[in-house]
Amino acid sequence: MTKLKGILLTEGMHGMISQVEGLARALDLDFIHEKIELSSFWRLIHPKFTPVQNFVFKNKIEKNFNIVISCGRKSVIPSIFLKRKFKNKIMNIHIQDPKVSLRNFDFIVAPEHDQIRGPNVLRTKGAIHYLRNEELNENENYLKKRISKEKIVSMIVGGPNKYYDYKEELIDEIFKKVYDNFIKNGYQLIFIPSLRTPSKIIKKAQKYFSSDEIIINNVDKKAYLCALKLAKYIIVTCDSTSMISEAAMTGKPIYVAQMKPIRQNKRFKSFFKLFKSLNIIKDFDNTIEDWHYERLNETDKISSYIKDQIKDYDFS
Repeated sequence: MTKLKGILLTEGMHGMISQVEGLARALDLDFIHEKIELSSFWRLIHPKFTPVQNFVFKNKIEKNFNIVISCGRKSVIPSIFLKRKFKNKIMNIHIQDPKVSLRNFDFIVAPEHDQIRGPNVLRTKGAIHYLRNEELNENENYLKKRISKEKIVSMIVGGPNKYYDYKEELIDEIFKKVYDNFIKNGYQLIFIPSLRTPSKIIKKAQKYFSSDEIIINNVDKKAYLCALKLAKYIIVTCDSTSMISEAAMTGKPIYVAQMKPIRQNKRFKSFFKLFKSLNIIKDFDNTIEDWHYERLNETDKISSYIKDQIKDYDFS
């Protein structure tokens, strides 16, 4: 059977790419990425007040796909435009709250902390993503030559955003907790940065921790997968619900390194409350516990439902 073709629309951020690509893979699509660029004026305008016209975005997209999967504010109007242009010849799926009428999409995939409901809304616990257990197993030995201890703690680090600032004194406090609670107790650290991690934070980690620890100094997916696979404990900074959701696929204890927010956000609060109630995360303080929870597999759950709907969809 010929694979359905997909086009993935995002703003190019890792968290968005992880979600659209994860769903596309789970749906077994033959897909391409399209990084959306809005025309200068329309970058400033809320999608609710933006006309559904092709002059709003710079991308020239031809009809060579069956399914549009979009994520992020900038991709909302292009997805709706393509749906209207090609009528019911394509299916469009938006991930996260589009902040416009939900009727513009065949499906909305939204985490519970987005708190949106509708007949076409598929709710998830946390963010869906592109990581697969098979990939973790395949990359288990990627850092083998640098591993010197049996017990591993992996630290996944995000970066500043509009809700959290990475003040140096806060990072020092987190590094001290890692040292006092884990390294002093015989653990080896694997430090994993993301695309948003400032270089000064990576350099600080290299100076703060001894050469026995593994400090990855750039974005390295294989190292990330290896770190998730080998870790007994995982520490994730609080600025990314996507990274925490990805770590939750392991079933391993996840400590969230909290930082004082620049501004309050009810979505983050709702997410942390849900994940604590599911016994997935605990705040990273000075008490280390061991606990277990059911691994999250939301991507497969959502894709299974959509696959059933695709069977009855007329793309001709």
